This record gives sequence, C-alpha cells and structure tokens, in this order.
Amino acid sequence: MAEATTRRRGGGGAARRAERTAVRIECAKFIERNIPTFDILNEEALEIIEYNAETVLEEIGVNFPSNPGALALWREAGADVQGERVRIPRGLARQLCKTAPSRITQHARNPERNVEIGGNSLVCAPVYGPPFVRDTQGGRRYATMEDFQNFVKLGYMSKWLHHSGGTVCEPTDVPVNKRHLDMLLAHMTLSDKPFMGSVTEPSRAQDSVDMCGILFGKDFVQENTVMTSLVNINSPLTFDDVMMGALEVYAANNQACIISPFIVGGAMAPVSVAGTLTQVLAEVLAGIAYSQLIRKGAPVIFGTFVTSIDMNSGAPTFGTPEASHILYGAGQLARRMNLPYRSGGGLCGSKLPDAQAAYESANTLNAALMGGVNFMLHSCGWLEGGLVSSYEKFVMDADQLGVLHRLAAGVSADENAQAMEAIRQVGPGGHYLGCDHTQANFKDAFWRTQLLDYKPFETWDEEGARDTQALASARVAKMLAEYQQPAMDPAIAEALRAYVAEKKASMPDAFT
Repeated sequence: MAEATTRRRGGGGAARRAERTAVRIECAKFIERNIPTFDILNEEALEIIEYNAETVLEEIGVNFPSNPGALALWREAGADVQGERVRIPRGLARQLCKTAPSRITQHARNPERNVEIGGNSLVCAPVYGPPFVRDTQGGRRYATMEDFQNFVKLGYMSKWLHHSGGTVCEPTDVPVNKRHLDMLLAHMTLSDKPFMGSVTEPSRAQDSVDMCGILFGKDFVQENTVMTSLVNINSPLTFDDVMMGALEVYAANNQACIISPFIVGGAMAPVSVAGTLTQVLAEVLAGIAYSQLIRKGAPVIFGTFVTSIDMNSGAPTFGTPEASHILYGAGQLARRMNLPYRSGGGLCGSKLPDAQAAYESANTLNAALMGGVNFMLHSCGWLEGGLVSSYEKFVMDADQLGVLHRLAAGVSADENAQAMEAIRQVGPGGHYLGCDHTQANFKDAFWRTQLLDYKPFETWDEEGARDTQALASARVAKMLAEYQQPAMDPAIAEALRAYVAEKKASMPDAFT
C-alpha cells in the first residue's frame, strides 16, 4: 500500500529505472498470524498459577497509595480495604475483567493505518522511553526534540512498522511539564500512523485526550479508541497514583491502556518462572479490574515486561531463555482471559548495535511472534537496556520485522505453491531460474531486505566494505532525506499548534 509515490511515466528502460529509484512511503498491514502459538505451560501449570494469583490478591493484596478514590471504588466493589492495602476476594477481579473487550481497533488519522489489537494480530510499535540517543555521527548523547521528530519520521517511513509509538526518546531540551505537548504534536502531524498518549501525569493524559479531540473530533474519541497508553505497575504489587491517575483519565474516555507489570526477575519478582508468572497475573488482574471499575468495557491490553538480572552486576539482561519462558506463559494466561496481549520487542543489553544486540533482539522478536503477542512495543531502536534509542538499530530492527510478517503468513499449499508444472517443465538435471513459474513468482517469492548486503565479496569490497552499522547509518540518512510529511487539514494543524502554544504559555517551565 503506497502512501506517496513519485513516478515518471513512460516506456522502456527509463521508466523501469525511474520506478526502481522512486520515493515510496509504504506501510504493511498489521500482522495476522496463520501459524500456531507456542504454548509452553500445560493445563496443570496454568491452573496452579491462576489459583496462586488469586491467593496473592486475597491474602496478600495490592497497594493503591495516595489514591482515596481508588480505595473507595474497591470498597464499594466488595474488596477488603485496610489503609492503602486492597485485598480482593477470590474470583472478584477475574469477574470484573470479563467486561474488557477481547479485540481493540485503534484508529489512525489515516483510516488505512488503523490497527487491530487482539486475536491473531501482531502490531509493531517502536522503542519507548530512552533519555539518550546514539548514532554513528554523534555517539551517545541526551535526546532532543529534533531526535524525537526524526524517530517519528523514521517510524512513518518504515514499511513493517504499524504504529508510531509514544515516547520514542525523551527530549531533554524541552521542559518536563511541556514536552508531552510537542511529542503528541509530532506524532499527529509528522505521521499518520496510530500513536500513544502521555502517562507521566494525569493532566498530561487529559491533554492527550483533548488534542485527540481536535484531531479526530470529540464525539469520535468518546466512541472509538484512538490512543494506546503504557500504564506500568510499580512491581511488586503497587499501583502508584500517577500511573493510576493516567489510567483513570484514559479509561473514562474510552482509550486503551496497556496494563503492564514492570519486572526485573530476582529484584521485583521471584527468580522462578512460575513465581514470576503468578505475580504478573495477580498484578494484571487487579489493574484491569480497576480499569473496569472506572468504566465497564474500557479497552485494555494484558501487558508483560519481564527481564532477568545479572546476579554479578545487578544489571538487567535481555534475550534470555527465562524471559522467553515468561513471555510464552503470560501469553497463554492472556489468551485464557480472552484479552489482547503486549510483550516482546527488540530488547538487548548491548551498548552498540552489534552481534550481542542482534542475538538478544532476535531471541525476543521471535518469541513475541510465537508467543501470541498482539502489541509489541520496543519493536525497533532499543539499545543499552532501554537507556538509548539508536538510529542505526531502529532501521536494522525495522528491516527484520519484515521477516516476522513472512513467517506469520505460514506456508501456502495452493496450486501455485505446489509448483507441479514447474517441476514437470524443468525435469531431471535442469534449473528453475528461467522456468515460467519462477518468472511469474520471483518478485514476491522470497523476503527481501532493504538493508543487509548480499553482494559478492568483490562488489562489497569495492563499495567500501561496509558493515551492517555503516549500511544502517546510510539508510537513516536516506530515509530522513526522502521523508515526505503526510497531508493534514490546515485548520486542524493550526488548532493543534494553538492548543500547544496556549498550554505552554499557561505554566512556567519545570525540568523536574
């Protein structure tokens, strides 16, 4: 699907060369799996984890600090509230969760970019949250608003990325209390893919809703989901008032929240897989149930972000087998609740987009596909344990997302795929390069990278013997140079800019 295409019309070789070199902004449809998920837990293990999670909620409980409104809602729903501790009777949270929808349509300002989150879908969104950026020219440095805008542009230009994301990096050159306005404006104007709202303070969540009211229309926002937002649980078992305040705003306005424990195994959850999954499920049950107390039917996503810890240094580790075990298991638990599932991403602990980064990222990307993830945050650009958004790794990961699309499509066995006529035509001792079947299918038969080098050694050497990071750097420059801003109604664009300007003028700058 081409959003903007520049072509020269004509005949012969000139036309074909022009077509090959034309600037195209393409976006593949979100992934729809035609392959089975990998279920790592048997029925007995699932039932044990579910029973233990209910025990945690009933006997240990969860904390809702500095949030008397939440405590009142829980008390009214039948929970045992003592101070800030909420103990939820067995079965209550699960019953409340049943009103959450099993599938969410998130609308983009370009309807062709709408995504479905749930069922067999997989929606890929970029890195979220790093305060630093890195590229081959400037090295590692604090992120700026210009960097943020560049990543939004790269996301818009990336064919296999379905979602613009949220805080693709943290622009430290803009005041903390105002930067969310500039970030939202960038997502809304520099891309036409769906995006995420702000969660760093409840009033910023309300700004997100208000700006969407300008972009989509207030009535449309109340009747449709136009944002997803990341609401992290302060594991273990604590629902802080800032995150819950943002959730309250979004749930009341019919906007989706990813309710996600943030767990470093061994520090914020038990070291065992089953123990961690028990805590994950308990936290998700309580968080989703609370969203339904705010508004029945509020869209939510069962979130899991789990990594292990290096017991020597205390640093988080990524792409480990234990993390994949938890990803697979949490996916089964989410599907048993009939809820959309978020996990995965191009996660790594490496400081550079090198072999370590590739190995660790590939482990999680493939686990996300096989584990039934429906919304994959951090699909591209993540580096250094989430501290860095990397320009080069962004395009490296985004290229590899194309592999997930092809794997998810499964294997066709229709008449064309059987290729019997080709086998008859070639016969013993021949080759298939020139046969009719190859000529008819070669353009789409194999996944094609837009980045990696498959040239012979001599050609690669003559072109500078560039490694993958160098190729990625060149691709970043090319994509940013060719970026074309998607069209927008000038009146809406002006109204958004006016809202941002008015909000900024209404408060002094704050950098904490």
